[in-house]
Amino acid sequence: MRPSFSHALEENPAPRRLGDVRLRFESGRLIGESLPPAFSRRLLPLMCLVGATACALGAVACLLLEPTQSLPLAALLSGLCVGLVGAALWLEARLGRRRFVLHFLPRTLRLEYLAWAPSTTRAAWVPFARVQAVEVLERAPQRYALVVDWQLEGQPPQRAVLAEGITALEEEALLRVWRLLMNAFGLKGAGLAGE
Repeated sequence: MRPSFSHALEENPAPRRLGDVRLRFESGRLIGESLPPAFSRRLLPLMCLVGATACALGAVACLLLEPTQSLPLAALLSGLCVGLVGAALWLEARLGRRRFVLHFLPRTLRLEYLAWAPSTTRAAWVPFARVQAVEVLERAPQRYALVVDWQLEGQPPQRAVLAEGITALEEEALLRVWRLLMNAFGLKGAGLAGE
């Protein structure tokens, strides 16, 4: 870490929470993890999978008991099973779980987010030098998101959400995290970057 950034981090530590993200600083890295969604939202994909299993078992039972007469019912249950599995995957992806880690020594940003299949994550590694901007976007009146823009060599520009659901009451914490990120990435406009 550069002396100016290290000094800024000592005087202006990151808050413990920003919007839907829990923040912590440990051994040369800043970790931001989205808070777990409500229990009911986590339960919905599982309920869809339980329903899909029941539909699949019902379709098999129909075909074993009365194969000729229950073919339309078995087809209906099979279609419902496929629809419920699709709904489970869609709901799981909508949970919006994500994590970012700023590694100060190798000077890289790691972004992790849920992939299409449950419990699998994808990660992107972004060198600090490739980060082009850290922006605050207004999503709705008095609701903000903190995003980072970057471009790797030979690829189109990309954007990732670091924190979502930031309220006007968190303005001071948002400013502190924005300044911390701007200085970490060496971007101008935060007070220390470029000095």
